[in-house]
Amino acid sequence: MRRALLIALASLCITGTATAEDSTDVWPMVQASLFGTRPITTAGPELVLFLPARAEDASVVPVTILTRPRPGMASPRKLHLFIDRNPSPVAAIFEFGEAAGNVEIETRVRVETNSPVRVVAEFADGSLSMTTKFIEAAGGCSAPGNKRAADATTLGRMRWQLPDTIRQDIPNAVALLIRHPNTSGLAVDQTSHVVEPPQFVRTVRVLWRDRLVMSASVDFSISENPAFRFNFVPDGEGTLSAEVVDSSELRFESSVPVAGEPRQ
Repeated sequence: MRRALLIALASLCITGTATAEDSTDVWPMVQASLFGTRPITTAGPELVLFLPARAEDASVVPVTILTRPRPGMASPRKLHLFIDRNPSPVAAIFEFGEAAGNVEIETRVRVETNSPVRVVAEFADGSLSMTTKFIEAAGGCSAPGNKRAADATTLGRMRWQLPDTIRQDIPNAVALLIRHPNTSGLAVDQTSHVVEPPQFVRTVRVLWRDRLVMSASVDFSISENPAFRFNFVPDGEGTLSAEVVDSSELRFESSVPVAGEPRQ
């Protein structure tokens, strides 16, 4: 479905200049493809999207998505991130498991041109809510990458960032950094003038003691050397593990031990 959507959108994603009021020609197609006829309500303060109004570097734009459910309101189980005017508008689909704690995510994205950026929260009952912001940017997906990120000896290497002190039974922030060029297939090498072949992280899956923390279906709209910050809730001693698969079907794995006392 995702590949068919990309083909259908290819002629629409780059052309034209979006404005803050422009809903874009792309969004209705994306919405229908992924959500069918399900209604999408406008989110309130329970869903927050942070990103700059203007990108300093369109190839590395920080994005933070926070959820703050009201009392009695369930947290969403998925967060869909869309950048309407990117060559691939479906930037990421994040799913959160029972070991996640608070549902929130931080990452970095590429933005090709002025565009609405949307987050759709999907709940267990199938209901949907959305928040939208607009960003001014240029050339993020077609910018040449850093050759060091494509080094075969370090490709797929992962690094974890955990708090100095792990707190039991409450959410702890953790970051996973992945060494990968995440090339889009749109950038031209400035020396050889050859188009860099596409190779990008496709899926990320993080487990805590074999329970899902976070999984992500992503593509080249995520910046070079993908980085994700999220929460997990430790309940004793265990291992955080990550499995990453890229568009060339290369598979990478990493894990980190987490010390702690079991629940009393």
